[in-house]
Amino acid sequence: MREQTKIVTENPDESVGAITTPIYQTTSYVLPKGEKYRYTREKNPTVERLEEKIAEITNSESATVFSSGMAAISTTLLNFLKPGMSLLIQKGIFARTYRFCMDFLRSLNIRVVATKPDTENIEEALKSERFNVVFLESITNPLLRVVDLPRISKVAKDLGTVVIVDSTLSTPINQKVIEQGADIDVESMSKFIAGHNDVIAGYAAGNKDKISQIDQLRRTLGGALDPHAAYLVLRGLKTLKLRMDVINRNAQRIAEFLDDHPKVKFVYYPGLRDNIDNAIASKVLKGYGGIVSFEIRGTKDDVLRMFSKLKLITVSQTFGGINSVISHPMTMSHRSLTAEEMKEAGITESLVRLSVGIEDVDDLIEDLDQALMSFR
Repeated sequence: MREQTKIVTENPDESVGAITTPIYQTTSYVLPKGEKYRYTREKNPTVERLEEKIAEITNSESATVFSSGMAAISTTLLNFLKPGMSLLIQKGIFARTYRFCMDFLRSLNIRVVATKPDTENIEEALKSERFNVVFLESITNPLLRVVDLPRISKVAKDLGTVVIVDSTLSTPINQKVIEQGADIDVESMSKFIAGHNDVIAGYAAGNKDKISQIDQLRRTLGGALDPHAAYLVLRGLKTLKLRMDVINRNAQRIAEFLDDHPKVKFVYYPGLRDNIDNAIASKVLKGYGGIVSFEIRGTKDDVLRMFSKLKLITVSQTFGGINSVISHPMTMSHRSLTAEEMKEAGITESLVRLSVGIEDVDDLIEDLDQALMSFR
């Protein structure tokens, strides 16, 4: 079965003939018939169907879903890390993930090392000392670095290191990280998976035994996904490939437009031929994704002035929806970083992160052009 068919196909409820997965909005179940589910925080039929679909599209043995992407990340890391263990992460990843690792995990006497986000530095770090876990972003947020995941996974597995990959920016459409050697694939389904900016959710997928361990910890920590939220993700998921096909094309066009714009100093997008990671991205990604980051020739005030002139693109901290949104990482998504951490991550006051939607790309380009030309 091909990917789009696999995503769209539902297993009808034979008992009533429903052609979509019902919302089982219940806290508990009558025993003994409902023993499989017992309590919705632990298991729910609507949530279970979403887990099955996630396992299908990620080509994983199993999946478990969470109340947010951060719940998926934190629970997964806590499952594999205990006091005295060590974790390798990249600099320049999502700020809340970075804070969780550098602040909370370190408080548990877990050693956390942040290295430069490129393949060579990650590989060198892995070989230099023993790490129990390496946590990577398939495409880093917001500077869009792409690593050679098959290469890093091989090195890590030879050393006995668990590989966890946050694939939120690449999505299972553009990259199946389990097939490329990751042990666990985590993702914020609030973004491209659900795709409509109306639900918060996350997942972890991978080996059945490992996911079973993570799921047991999820039940204990309580990061359960509500069945109505699971229904919304299932509904959004059906158009994931269609949306990503358009988003990939739109983002490539916009990156090329910005790369030639007189008010833009630098464009970060792995689909550009002169991008530092283009060769790697072309090997590990089927599409380059829907995020385009760029630095304007101006200050933070110029960024805000540009934002105020946008007519179509919305200023918002999120990304991954059908509507294009734009943000200023320094004061929005990455505001929890210190000045030194921002400097190390390459986040400057002129950096802008654009999440490209499914609008007509020419309308988006015209909106960006008129807004960029509004400051000196």
